[in-house]
Amino acid sequence: QVQLVESGGGLVQAGESLRLSCAVSGLTFSTAAMGWFRQAPGKEREFVVAVSWSGSYTRYADSVKGRFTISRDNAKDTVYLQMSSLKPEDTAVYYCAATPYQSSNYVPPRHEYAYWGQGTQVTVSS
Repeated sequence: QVQLVESGGGLVQAGESLRLSCAVSGLTFSTAAMGWFRQAPGKEREFVVAVSWSGSYTRYADSVKGRFTISRDNAKDTVYLQMSSLKPEDTAVYYCAATPYQSSNYVPPRHEYAYWGQGTQVTVSS
């Protein structure tokens, strides 16, 4: 059974930083593309960032470029999301997603992610 468990969310003030973690089990992590998505109240879930299985390819949403950094540790089956210069509009539930994906030079679109975590709340106060 595949499990994705997010952690690291919380309440911070604007301009501060947080690091989210997503621990994966039941899946060959080293061959899986990983993504982070978020959903704010009353809004649809949106793409934040994704990384290929090798870590060599990343894609960021324009809204987080230069502020967020995704990384992965294939030895620990964990993906991280370092969030800096947080803004109130970053407030959302953040979800980790995974899917086996052969390409090391691309990441799959949202609908191709097979596995999802339960989410972790990030709240940024102004």
